[in-house]
Amino acid sequence: MTNLRRLDLNLLVTLDVLLAEHNVTRAAQRLNFSQPSVSVHLARLRDIFGDPLLLPGPRGMRPTARANELREPLRQALDALERAVAPARPFDPAEASHVWRIAATDYSESTVVLPAMPGLRAAAPNARLAVVELAPSRIARQAEQGEIDLAFHTSADAPDGLRRRALFTERYVLAAREGHPRLKRRPTLAEFCELDHVIVSPDGGGFRGITDETLAEAGLARRVVLSVPHFLFVMSVLASTDLVAMLPSRLVSGHSALQVIEPPVDVAGYEMAMLWHERSHRDPAHQWLRERIAASV
Repeated sequence: MTNLRRLDLNLLVTLDVLLAEHNVTRAAQRLNFSQPSVSVHLARLRDIFGDPLLLPGPRGMRPTARANELREPLRQALDALERAVAPARPFDPAEASHVWRIAATDYSESTVVLPAMPGLRAAAPNARLAVVELAPSRIARQAEQGEIDLAFHTSADAPDGLRRRALFTERYVLAAREGHPRLKRRPTLAEFCELDHVIVSPDGGGFRGITDETLAEAGLARRVVLSVPHFLFVMSVLASTDLVAMLPSRLVSGHSALQVIEPPVDVAGYEMAMLWHERSHRDPAHQWLRERIAASV
């Protein structure tokens, strides 16, 4: 450790060239140094290593046994350092073999990940994507520790300290099966409250959401008869029963088994955002992934 603290990069570079050239003059030319400067470096290196390193010989300088031991490890170390400080190469998705990990709910799987998949597969066929369950309380830690590359969450509830990019603004609509007997026309507010509702409760078991909070401000309440943790099950429930649900519009858009109705209550929507850690912000591959996803939604 003492020797390492006394070294600087210029000394190591000089030693590497000297061990290749076995000649102070040629080493000076390669390094664009003066010959006296290289001689000074060699003197310091001899002092640090406690070895002459290079001795006069009939055809230039002859490396000592210690110098021969240093040659290959030193070259490998300098090669690694050069790669570490070299400018980042442009990202080529066609040659990429990255594994990206994305935290998403089943809603963002359907509205963000799914639309992005065709473009991602076409542009980066050798890359892989792992979608993991979104745990809002763990997003910041997972991103900081490199466990996830991206997360999709509402902007209002996004943790502090992460980079973010707004993807779209979502609004709520009333969804039910086609031919629902009580939805041949837009319901009144009283009729809306009398319908049997299903609610998505990500934390599990809740029977109250933003729609209920909005109704409560007007002194009203609706009938919530089913609470489920995932949107996918809600879609199946709606298609096969007379239950209704207030759902994000993007989730039900184009669903052939369902009808979408403007609700008689104005429920505030939300902004969906893409989140990532500062550690990945300037990585060319990560930048490409973010741009590709943002362009697909």
